[in-house]
Amino acid sequence: MLSAYITHPDCARHDMGAQHPECPARLGAIHDQLLIKGLLDYMIPYDAPLATDEQLGRAHSALYVQEIRARSPAQGQVQIDPDTSMNPHTLQAALRAAGAAVEATDLVLRGEVSTAFCSVRPPGHHAERAAAMGFCFFNNVAVGIRHALDVHGLERVALIDFDVHHGNGSEDIFRGDDRVLMCSIFEKGLYPYSGENAIGPNMVNVGLAARTGSDAFREAVREQWLPALEAFRPQLIYVSAGFDAHREDDMGNLGLVDADYEWVTTQLMAVAQRHCQGRVISCLEGGYVLNPLGRAVAAHVKALIGAA
Repeated sequence: MLSAYITHPDCARHDMGAQHPECPARLGAIHDQLLIKGLLDYMIPYDAPLATDEQLGRAHSALYVQEIRARSPAQGQVQIDPDTSMNPHTLQAALRAAGAAVEATDLVLRGEVSTAFCSVRPPGHHAERAAAMGFCFFNNVAVGIRHALDVHGLERVALIDFDVHHGNGSEDIFRGDDRVLMCSIFEKGLYPYSGENAIGPNMVNVGLAARTGSDAFREAVREQWLPALEAFRPQLIYVSAGFDAHREDDMGNLGLVDADYEWVTTQLMAVAQRHCQGRVISCLEGGYVLNPLGRAVAAHVKALIGAA
């Protein structure tokens, strides 16, 4: 079965300034690598729809959603936190990014595709229930997961996060929700300076020391993630797919390489085949140096679509 490739031109119109690492060119770098490597031949393109307030409200407070809408500028920039700002196109892009996760959920659970990659921005895993931060406005994967649980009626969903930064927003939204198992790796002592002490029994957090490379990463996956996933038996797997743990990305200090992203995705696909009919949805998070970002995403998608 083919995979879904969900994106939208609006996602490239959100711009936080010429020197900002979370730049529009990220999506072009990803698309170019997927095209060059022939991976788009195995994917069905879909336009990301706009998430509705009802969909957003399953992961965020209604007051917060209203606040983000109200802060959207008609012109210029509005600063949300020291490294996160809105231009006149940000709101539309953020709604598309969250809507992509909902669309992916519907496509996968209707059986039209078995996997999906959402090439969208802004990213989402730092967005808490009632706070934007860390380049993120709405928590895209959280919106998708709550749609799977509350609309489609799933009972067990896993969230995998391999971004170099801990997904504090996802943890905030899902702590104590026994329908969701969150497994994450991140660099210790790095923004947002959390995660080392799990705040719920449904969290499997693995903090890695700076300069950690492939061996320790793979050991963490084998020894901590995979046993937890096997015991949980997810009906659907979501991935917060951040690629800034790559050794060529200067936003962190970990030492992963392209092959690690293919390897970890292959492990997740094996779990998905055993427990959830191969159903995996991946949403772009971090990754800021364009060349390694494009290559690492291509390695991840290659395994996601079964071309590995």
